[in-house]
Amino acid sequence: MRFGRLFCAVALAVAMERVSSAPAESDALFAADVGFLRQHTPVVVLRDAHGKSLVAVAPAWQGRVMTSSAQGSDGRSFGWINRKLIASRQTLPHFNPLGGEDRLWLGPEGGQFSIYFAQGAPFDLEHWFVPAAFDKQPFEVTERAANHVAFRSTFDLTNYSGAHFKVRVDRTVRVLEAAAAWKALSVSPASGIALVAYESNNTLANAGGSPWTKDQGLLSLWILGMFNPSPAATIVIPIKAGVDAELGTKVTSDYFGTIPEDRLKVTDRAVFLRGDGQYRSKVGVNPKRSIGRIGSYDALHQVLTIVQFDRPQGVTEYVNSLWRIQSDPYSGDAANAYNDGPPKPGVPPMGPFFELESSSPAATLAPGGSISHTHRTIHLTGPDDQLDAVSRAALSVSLAEIKSVFAHP
Repeated sequence: MRFGRLFCAVALAVAMERVSSAPAESDALFAADVGFLRQHTPVVVLRDAHGKSLVAVAPAWQGRVMTSSAQGSDGRSFGWINRKLIASRQTLPHFNPLGGEDRLWLGPEGGQFSIYFAQGAPFDLEHWFVPAAFDKQPFEVTERAANHVAFRSTFDLTNYSGAHFKVRVDRTVRVLEAAAAWKALSVSPASGIALVAYESNNTLANAGGSPWTKDQGLLSLWILGMFNPSPAATIVIPIKAGVDAELGTKVTSDYFGTIPEDRLKVTDRAVFLRGDGQYRSKVGVNPKRSIGRIGSYDALHQVLTIVQFDRPQGVTEYVNSLWRIQSDPYSGDAANAYNDGPPKPGVPPMGPFFELESSSPAATLAPGGSISHTHRTIHLTGPDDQLDAVSRAALSVSLAEIKSVFAHP
């Protein structure tokens, strides 16, 4: 997805300028966001046993998690919601960025095995379309309970090289109890911290009669989460230390050109990127460097977000989404982060928002075979001295180090 977002953002921003509606509310409460959403689409609200951890899911929008709260209905709403586009009731032809903390796409986006470009089409915005199956069409609800909801969708795809895929996707979103969340973090519970944790378990299956092979192109699960930007938000991607000759480059950061030094910092242990929604930038970490975690800290609101995802050991083939014919179509990223901003002077951003993303390996599947990918999101809010232990355990860096990386206003 190196160049795709840049091109699509220009067109989307121009289209959204014509949409008249209330501005997005980055400080909205959970109840207010759910109330707004229910004016436009059905919403399933999942809750833990105590009713404090709440997760809002939109079945008609591919079962995506729209937002969540750690403190009940009157708590802060953590997900970015595109109120402007939703209120307009418009359907955009290329991509509908409705928002949400956890949405399912499939890869690859670009290259000879792309499922976003028709066979022989140029790799440009005019010919780029997110498949309707995971942009416009609803998923079927197959199971529902107080703490989880499950979905299924079956559809056909054809890639740039002309290969056909019969696809089944199963997706379950589940809110976690606090004890399970603390265990996943490998940290003792702290009484002064409020948290909400949920995970999506996503399964991609070959529902056709022919195997999926590397020579015809493979698919992958791709989970993306949009969050509210802040002038004091920093994205953190912990990485494995080691030499480039063995593990590859620490980070790929030239998706949209060089990122200024005051917006990106790379150490032996982590990659730091501003999450202020003011400068369009994107980074990626390859599967040899990734440790299956990514996160962010908003020092202004004292919100620490941890994303944990499956990173199978020893597996290095991930689909490559470059918008061009590729020499190595299986050299893609396992984790990505994106900060929104104006794509060019005078053009407004898509959001703004920032994004935390994870991908599964490329799926070589026999008929009936499947691959699964779990993407877990945990938001914690509370005093820095208690959040620090979580940051050290999950992101391998202290809050003090995160706050010192950039000179926040």
